[in-house]
Amino acid sequence: MKTLSPKRIVAVVGLGYVGLPLALAFGRTKIKTIGFDVKEKRINELKSGKDSTEELSEKEIKNSKLVYSFDSNSLKEANFFIVAVPTPVLKNNDPDMSLVLKASETVGKNLKKGDIVVYESTVYPGATEEDCVPVLEKLSGLKWKKDFFVGYSPERINPGDKEHTLEKVMKIVSGDTPEAVKIITAIYKKVCRAGVHVAPNIKTAEAAKVIENTQRDINIALMNELSLIFHRMEINTSDVLAAAGTKWNFLKFTPGLVGGHCIGVDPYYLVHKAKQLGYKSQVITAGRYINDYMPEYVAQLTIDGLKEAGKEVKGAKILVMGLTFKENVKDYRNSKIAITIDKLKKLGSNIVGYDPLLDSETIQKEFDIPVTTKIAGVYDVIIISTAHKIFYKQKKEIFALKPKEGKLVIVDVKNIFRNTNENKNIIHLSL
Repeated sequence: MKTLSPKRIVAVVGLGYVGLPLALAFGRTKIKTIGFDVKEKRINELKSGKDSTEELSEKEIKNSKLVYSFDSNSLKEANFFIVAVPTPVLKNNDPDMSLVLKASETVGKNLKKGDIVVYESTVYPGATEEDCVPVLEKLSGLKWKKDFFVGYSPERINPGDKEHTLEKVMKIVSGDTPEAVKIITAIYKKVCRAGVHVAPNIKTAEAAKVIENTQRDINIALMNELSLIFHRMEINTSDVLAAAGTKWNFLKFTPGLVGGHCIGVDPYYLVHKAKQLGYKSQVITAGRYINDYMPEYVAQLTIDGLKEAGKEVKGAKILVMGLTFKENVKDYRNSKIAITIDKLKKLGSNIVGYDPLLDSETIQKEFDIPVTTKIAGVYDVIIISTAHKIFYKQKKEIFALKPKEGKLVIVDVKNIFRNTNENKNIIHLSL
């Protein structure tokens, strides 16, 4: 094997929540960087200095020498490829590798001798070498570890988090040969001030990523199961957690809907791989079962609240506040409140959506419900599914809403108005 050249032109394939911050970071260095996305609309948007996800400001976008392109031929100039495309699950919760394999095809067609391809997309251990490398070989006509090399460096982007940014979080890197690892490490050190951790091999790096979100998923599942138990005991879960949280080593997780593109998805990749190897996951699967059940439980809380108020779910008018998958982000991918909405709609409820972080067109299209842009009107139930900062400021408006008759039911999923009992005309429920 000839010595690999350390001189690199970087191409980031996929400019979403993960790829864009990474591409812009490289674009602020002396390394020439190409930002590639198959969506022409996305490229034109970024060229104008706009980011529809609102994760990055116009100043951040323009303060970079990043070259944007939706033409795959532009990738021929690059010799260090970073694949950062989504890896969702199918309806049966099996991994959907179609996007990462399609990206591998695009890279493979532009691969040259001496090139390095690094994957950042969350996958199950073994996917890079077993699934992606064959595609690269087939489309390029080159031989792995002889003509080109691969690595894995899991993304750690947290949408909406302005503290734990790319530059401030340690990066895991790995590669298929010692020489490739040296180059991959050197490249990532250009943008990761917190440093890098070199995993002993690619599978280890893949496993590290997939368990990061699996661990969080299981901890939230425990809180959700506790809330199911405490609700039957007529104990406030938030009060229990506040008391237990006074111990120094108590992990402070809270109940809630677990959606989004990571926590609600990644564990299924590990479960899938374990199943292929003849092992049926117990704990991970149980955690997923609990968290996947919670949207239905929120619907049941709504039904219980209406029953307590002496009303039927059929014909009830319900305002759902917060439609993104978590607080203070515009990302609505895999938002679990959609399941709650569908269940209540099927039971005959009239649902209206409100989320100041999303435009009305998006809400109508993605959730198939009418929209209001202000907290006003006559409702039987208010479901507050996320803890958007703005909701805390809207307490008076929320509690001032009144139904045509009887009490107003507030299903406060994240319990942002905990210990609010001053209004006897409100039935306040939470996880």
